Amino acid sequence: MQDVIEWLKENGDLKVIDVPLDVELEIPHVAYIEVKTDNSRPILFTKPINKAKGIEYNMPVLMNIFANKALTQKIFGKHPDLVAEGIDELLKLKPPKGLKAKLAMIPKLFSLKNVFPKRLKFKGECQELIIPKAEVDLDKLPILKTWEEDGGAFITMGQVYTQSLDGSMQNLGMYRLQQYDKNRLGMHWQIHKDASHFFDQYQRAGKKMPISVAIGGDPLYIWCGQAPMPHGMFEMLLYGFVRGKNAQLVKSISNDIYIPRDVDIVIEGFVDPTLTEIEGPFGDHTGYYTLKEPFPVMEVETITMKNNPVFAATVVGKPPLEDKYMGWATERVFLPMLKPMAPDLIDYNMPENGVFHNLILAKMKTLYKGHAMQFMHAFWGVGQMSFVKHALFVGEDAPELEEFESLTTHILNRLSPERVFITKGIVDHLDHSSAEQFVGGKLGVDATGDEVEEGVSEFLDDATLLEKMQAIDNNIAALKQYFIQTKNPVCVIAVEKKESQLEVIKKLAILEPHIKVLIIVDIANNDINDPYMLVWRVTNNIDASRDVVLEPFIALDGTNKGELDVFAREWPGDTFCTKSVLDDLQQMGLIDIDEDFVRKFGLLPYGL
Repeated sequence: MQDVIEWLKENGDLKVIDVPLDVELEIPHVAYIEVKTDNSRPILFTKPINKAKGIEYNMPVLMNIFANKALTQKIFGKHPDLVAEGIDELLKLKPPKGLKAKLAMIPKLFSLKNVFPKRLKFKGECQELIIPKAEVDLDKLPILKTWEEDGGAFITMGQVYTQSLDGSMQNLGMYRLQQYDKNRLGMHWQIHKDASHFFDQYQRAGKKMPISVAIGGDPLYIWCGQAPMPHGMFEMLLYGFVRGKNAQLVKSISNDIYIPRDVDIVIEGFVDPTLTEIEGPFGDHTGYYTLKEPFPVMEVETITMKNNPVFAATVVGKPPLEDKYMGWATERVFLPMLKPMAPDLIDYNMPENGVFHNLILAKMKTLYKGHAMQFMHAFWGVGQMSFVKHALFVGEDAPELEEFESLTTHILNRLSPERVFITKGIVDHLDHSSAEQFVGGKLGVDATGDEVEEGVSEFLDDATLLEKMQAIDNNIAALKQYFIQTKNPVCVIAVEKKESQLEVIKKLAILEPHIKVLIIVDIANNDINDPYMLVWRVTNNIDASRDVVLEPFIALDGTNKGELDVFAREWPGDTFCTKSVLDDLQQMGLIDIDEDFVRKFGLLPYGL
């Protein structure tokens, strides 16, 4: 994969767009639409421009590298399940007994020599061109502005290489970086990440922290940057394990950090631990904007690159996106690492419309009462699994976890208030629903048991039930019921919010004979006929400790929160495309979408 572009042409059906397109909104909008199509492809934009700054860039932009599941598997060179099998074998290695067992182990041990990165003593291809500090100009890189309300242009696929203060630990993370000017970047590493922990060390010591940000190269570097490795383990070890060969690293020009020799661009610099600057807003992978917040600032010392570099970028926002396929690979590869803390775990799935950390589905062997609850605590207490907000557990007899229709039926037939567990814990830095940043509600469902006996006492069709609800509260605008064949039909209502929905739930208690599960969303920007996006909305918007009611029926308030809810934090907005940009791209023939596509994926505002 020395030449990623040629490799993608041969293996990924690379789409090449030679029309000059703006790095502000136009290029990201094309990539955003493409990855939502049924046969999405990687895209190379050969003529990126910046209309506002009058710039024609001399390097192409590559997007949607992980465009689909088949291409992701090709990037790995094998199915991720095979990588997982290798990790599982490694975790189960025991000292051999006898000469025959020792000889049998030699090939396995020999192969491990390829795991450890190799530090080279010469410069790499990424250092063919060296730009000194006096000539650094980030405007020469085609850095994208994805969303209209973004605080500026952001590097979205930067491989951020850092090391601990004493140099004993290295880390590779994938964090967004906001361009402030020609030589400064905002470092959005979240407080729970290893790079942020390293930063704390430098801050306590009063020393500047070196950083090298790589762009491009082998796509597997990018995937490794978002892999949830255990604390202190360098992600390049995982690269060597997957590739079966050492990652070859070269020393940065202006600091002691080592980066892969074959990346396209390297931005080197330092962070002064005494300085922060407002970063954001940014339309993030949650599908919402993350709000303005102070973050450390990286001052660029030098930029190095190949003679003919390619600028890799990704677009984030509402699902499905490229992270769907990256997350699928992560999910498969890391299954063996979860089993030591949950040995009776069979499989797990983190649906992309649950934004990964918002929803996990898990299948397990149930050996005793409370076993699923034990798993919930295990998941919520270890590593990046601790950020999961909602965990649903099923037993061995459940359908496959990706068979969402039949799996949902299975769960709803086993759902009761007694099997719902609500607690509090740590939540992701990007979570906006909790009353307090970083700490919020957790919800677990134990659907490992037998089917419940009782269903709805008196089922009503949608029109009749809506009429009864509107007689109680005329702010209820629409209603649709799902899975009516189960013991717990799901009733979704859309409201024009005029009061706390907890009060509305109390008023609707009189309809208890007709309702088992009630979900409430705003009428604005929600289509109650689209369950995929309803899952996205509700898992984003609820804090279980505040928004889940278990009596007289199970109810979830998935509306946006504000003064009516005594919610003090600022509630962020959705990521929406810019209509004029979509219209222009459609006219140029670069995208082909209709009103159904726009509504299905929430590309533009609608509703009230």
